[in-house]
Amino acid sequence: MLLRTVFSFALFVSIVVVAGCRRNAPAPAESPPPVVPVSHPVQRNVTEFVDYTGRADAVESVGIRARVTGYLTKAPFKEGAEVKKGDLLFEIDPRPYKAQLDQAVAQVAVNEASQKFSQASYERAKATFDKGAGSKQDVDQAKAAVDESVARVEGAKASVKIYQLNLDFTQVRSPISGQVSRYYYTFGNLINQDQTLLTTVVSTDPMYAYFDMDERTLLRIRTAINEGKMQGRGEGHEIPVMMGLEGEEGYPHQGTVNFVNNVINPSTGTIAIRGLFPNPVPAANGRRLLSPGMFVRIHLPIGPPHPALLVVDRAIASDQGLKYVFVVGGDKKIEYRRVKVGALEDDGLRVVEEGLKPEDLVAVGAVQQLRAKMVVDPEPTEMPRPGAPPPGDTAAAPANKNDAPKK
Repeated sequence: MLLRTVFSFALFVSIVVVAGCRRNAPAPAESPPPVVPVSHPVQRNVTEFVDYTGRADAVESVGIRARVTGYLTKAPFKEGAEVKKGDLLFEIDPRPYKAQLDQAVAQVAVNEASQKFSQASYERAKATFDKGAGSKQDVDQAKAAVDESVARVEGAKASVKIYQLNLDFTQVRSPISGQVSRYYYTFGNLINQDQTLLTTVVSTDPMYAYFDMDERTLLRIRTAINEGKMQGRGEGHEIPVMMGLEGEEGYPHQGTVNFVNNVINPSTGTIAIRGLFPNPVPAANGRRLLSPGMFVRIHLPIGPPHPALLVVDRAIASDQGLKYVFVVGGDKKIEYRRVKVGALEDDGLRVVEEGLKPEDLVAVGAVQQLRAKMVVDPEPTEMPRPGAPPPGDTAAAPANKNDAPKK
């Protein structure tokens, strides 16, 4: 009994001691708010662009066909070479056509001789009639014979022209300057008039680039033109367009828009547009870059330069297709701000069309860990560029002194 009493007393003392320790223990320290890099939006003039893919095409393209029938005897051009307008490409056997021409020339001589005889007969008949010895009918018949012989001469001369043309057509010449394709037929093959395709020639400078513009962008451009915000094509004004080729960085080739189709394709909701680009030979032994059918990238401005606000693309998040950024308010609390974004600039900054003000402090780091109304410790920094060191790295050099955050 005594042992039980002693044990109960000891247990009571232990409980009291533990309770006292808990009562006197210090409260845990609150964790400091997280440090979040923030930056003012970059302010500068930008030009809106739209990007498309397209194909290069020749300004002129000709399928070379013979205009006479015969056997192929010559093809003096080099396959794939550049040719000038009027260069000889093929020759059809000219001998049958030369013989026809000679025959027609001889027929002209026969008819001219007949004409001289008819003319002499007419003059004799008329002289006899003037002396009162001949009849009027004899004069009329002689005059008709003269007119008939004159017509036969003219007909024979027309035949000479036809046969001369046929003889000329045995030499198939290039109707344009450009690059010729390969031989589709070799020597000895029978070539049919206006049917047999011998080769093709395409022009090389300048070159077209066709691309399809979506209906929404087309309406934006037309609305801007109607509101006087941009100038349309025509009246001495050309719309510039830039182009890049496979493997090239950016859009180094400059051209102009020279055609917009008159209908929207109902299947795709797009309209065909064509740009015109120079395609010179860069050096004495150089090669032209563009060829018909080549894949091209198109960079088209859709308005004049205008002031805009820009933020780094990673500062913009998406929620079910809606774009937003986190802004730090004066009370250091995170604000959810929905924005409307525009084009991505060459330096990696994204245009923000609506939702931001120049004085706003936009969270540019740790965006995934932020929540609305969260208290943070904002750390002002310059607007980062893609590929630059993370915000807060003192070794990072400023991308642009003019883009520093406002104080």
